[in-house]
Amino acid sequence: MEQRWTIDRTWSGMPARSDEAVELRFRLTAKALVVDVDAPFHDDPAPAGPPGASPGLWDFEVVELFVLAEPDHYLEIELGPHGHHWVLELRGRRQRVREGLPIQYQARRARGRWTGRATVPRAYLPPKVLRGNGYAIHGLGAERRYLAHFPVPGPAPDFHRLECFGPLG
Repeated sequence: MEQRWTIDRTWSGMPARSDEAVELRFRLTAKALVVDVDAPFHDDPAPAGPPGASPGLWDFEVVELFVLAEPDHYLEIELGPHGHHWVLELRGRRQRVREGLPIQYQARRARGRWTGRATVPRAYLPPKVLRGNGYAIHGLGAERRYLAHFPVPGPAPDFHRLECFGPLG
């Protein structure tokens, strides 16, 4: 499986601004899921701790990849521009099984953009991954922006709307 997604719509499906588009590439190898991010850097504040595993990363500038095996077993991979990451395994909507899973991750910032590469052990993935979604979040307060590859319409952004995920492969 190898995918290249552009995250260029708001969570509700409206076109995002052209300066917000994120490229998300991921491929499954025999040993790992390799995730590459190329995104605009919005210069939001970094999490307080050092780079590495950081709970609550969704409250900061972040790009996320969710991969789902039917009916509701999924992995949430969060990657930030300052070297922070957070990986969770869930069974059932928002039902955490494991969190803070260790991965290899590096991020770089330059000229208003950031890139990141994560290597997630294949053993973390649920079997028979069929669907997924990609997200990007940035901004502060009333200016907070929530973007999605496959829209998750509803009354508010909810990235755990598994029925809105699209096919992989």
